[in-house]
Amino acid sequence: METVAFIRMEDGTAEDYALLDRLGEEHMQTLPDRLLAALEGLRHSFAGYQVTRYEHSLQSATHAYNDGRDEEYIVAALLHDIGDELAPITHGEFMGAVLRPYCRPEIVWIVKHHGVFQSYYYAHHSGGDRNARDRFKDSPWFDACAEFCAKYDQNCFDPSFESLPVEFFEPMVRRVFAEPRYLTGDELI
Repeated sequence: METVAFIRMEDGTAEDYALLDRLGEEHMQTLPDRLLAALEGLRHSFAGYQVTRYEHSLQSATHAYNDGRDEEYIVAALLHDIGDELAPITHGEFMGAVLRPYCRPEIVWIVKHHGVFQSYYYAHHSGGDRNARDRFKDSPWFDACAEFCAKYDQNCFDPSFESLPVEFFEPMVRRVFAEPRYLTGDELI
């Protein structure tokens, strides 16, 4: 295995950093594989629903596809909950950060905030504020996020719904995550 010679970054050479750049690029090429593996991990995630979180994600993406949404939107619908495993309280923010270089700002905003918007459907049953989303009412993407939750999230727990298989969506994931398109070079650091 190739490694750098330094143990402190300040001691690295141009050759060390050229190696890390090459290895980093190779690693970036496998991002779609890691995202699809994280999606697969939702098969064994949080229990209690009539479908797995994996199936929920497939239903979300299938509904978005059936409605003619574009690939960025469909992929965001597919992956919107994969942060649940590592950041259950802030999973939307987690996934928004992952999507940020690859999807337009509106989609990133929707995914980042979908958790609070989704609570509209259940918070009042457990003492929460179902209208917590109203603090974002001045956002230009408020309606888009409310629509995402209505059409592609809260209604995607149906065990009788026939989702498209993950293999159908895989090429879309690979295209969307082929290269960052929404950040400048300075922002990628």
